Amino acid sequence: MSDMLLQITDVTKAFGGLVAVNGAGLDVGEGEILGLIGPNGAGKTTLFNIISGEIQPDKGSITFNGGDITGLKPHVIAHRGLVRTFQIVKPFAKLSVVENVMVGAFINTSNVKKAERRAREVIEFVGLGSHADQPASNLTTASRKRLELSRALATRPRLLLLDEVMAGLTPTESASMVELLQGIREQGVTQLVIEHVMQAVMTLSDRIAVLHHGELIAVGLPAQIASDPRVIEAYLGEEFEIADN
Repeated sequence: MSDMLLQITDVTKAFGGLVAVNGAGLDVGEGEILGLIGPNGAGKTTLFNIISGEIQPDKGSITFNGGDITGLKPHVIAHRGLVRTFQIVKPFAKLSVVENVMVGAFINTSNVKKAERRAREVIEFVGLGSHADQPASNLTTASRKRLELSRALATRPRLLLLDEVMAGLTPTESASMVELLQGIREQGVTQLVIEHVMQAVMTLSDRIAVLHHGELIAVGLPAQIASDPRVIEAYLGEEFEIADN
């Protein structure tokens, strides 16, 4: 693994009496795919919201590409190349697929033709080319996930935060999404991925971090995580076995 692109240091966030994230520290290397897993309510999305600037941490810091981004606005962070997707995909239903993706492209250009060119490139890359000029409201769940990914990719990110991009997909669709994310990595985009589809996250990730009650209880290679007693007890369950690949 090469240089660290993202460094999360001692990040804590409480909502009233509930500590959602408690002293989390995590590094993501340039070009890495890091999986982030844990039970519902573990603090995964809260951590994403802190990294991407949606909410401020009570303490701790976030460094991206060598610069402190703690407390910056989401659009400023996105402009620096750190972009996220959302678990609940909400396309602009009345706009076409290409118009939806142009929204992302406009972060780097005010030129409509350039934005459209970038949008069409990305749409083709993610496999939505035949839907480019259709209303986004026509898309299936799987295609909406790809649209959400396209909008993020159109910004030309260095780091993508992906929040359950495989939720609601069939096993075949999930496997196809894994291939797409690997292709995105080959284009030089680092990824931090929240995921509950365990076979997918184990296949995709270079390393996996596990959050439980707001605390990072383990970080390691997929095989290490799959056999870690703390992780099995907190999340995976005794019946979990990593499939041989």
